[in-house]
Amino acid sequence: MSRYPEIDLAKLKRYKSADRLSKVDSSAFAKAGSVNLSAFWAQVPDILKAGELKELLDICEAAFKQGKPVIIGMGGHVIKCGLAPLINEMMRLGAVKAVAVNGSVIIHDYEIAMSGRTSEDVSAALEDGSFGMAYDTADGINAIISRAKSAGLGLGEAVGKTLSETAPNQELSLLANAYRYNVPVTVHVAIGTDIIHQHASADGAAIGETSLRDFRIFCNCLKDLNDGGVFLNFGSSVIIPEVFLKAVSVVRNLGFPLQNFTTAVFDMNLQYRPLVNITQRPVQKSGKGFYFTGHHEIMIPLFLLSLKERIAK
Repeated sequence: MSRYPEIDLAKLKRYKSADRLSKVDSSAFAKAGSVNLSAFWAQVPDILKAGELKELLDICEAAFKQGKPVIIGMGGHVIKCGLAPLINEMMRLGAVKAVAVNGSVIIHDYEIAMSGRTSEDVSAALEDGSFGMAYDTADGINAIISRAKSAGLGLGEAVGKTLSETAPNQELSLLANAYRYNVPVTVHVAIGTDIIHQHASADGAAIGETSLRDFRIFCNCLKDLNDGGVFLNFGSSVIIPEVFLKAVSVVRNLGFPLQNFTTAVFDMNLQYRPLVNITQRPVQKSGKGFYFTGHHEIMIPLFLLSLKERIAK
């Protein structure tokens, strides 16, 4: 027993997420239909970042045609920007073979799947301590995680399985679609960073064990990047870059070849960890890294819809 006292979370004032103001509604999400971008790219100069983006599209198209994986890492803002339908479509086409996310992704994805809305007003809710106190979101996800520990499942697999079976809006869910298409989604949690950790229903042992299991699954997925695979990081500035670096080390330590692959970061700012841990260190002896800055809601649809047009011919 610790000598230091803990705060009593059982006394929290909580509410149902439907009674909370949510800034993101699924009616505004990206649509996964077909567009014609080939004429656009024919007019874009092969200079600087435009040329690099076209080169990355060439690399991803080649990876798809050669049966090499494209793996996506991402943060929660990608879900809040309504981009899950585009990633779901890429999984359906077989172009994305695995997805690695931080803990915020499952929260936003769960709320979208269950109610079609997510993203509370943090600044306003923080003033009275109501930020993150939606009991249905926290208790629902925490219950899934606790069951996952007992069942020997990874965190991402467990949430995806449950949403694919029960969620009213499962067609919008990244995790539900990944489970349906047998694409691993690994969830990499830092304790205390997600609203579900604020609640008494959070089981640290279950969170830790299921997320550690996901790390090992992620390491196994990275083995296939060797000689032609692609790792794309969409908007995670800390967790995924750190996890990716350690996973690369694990794979190489175990004797698996992991060279001659491509990495790319799409983020709204140039940041140290994604730059160094994803686009530089892992590919310093072979392969290539790219870094693109711009708003997710513009850059990611442009990239994914362009790639879809190439591989869906």
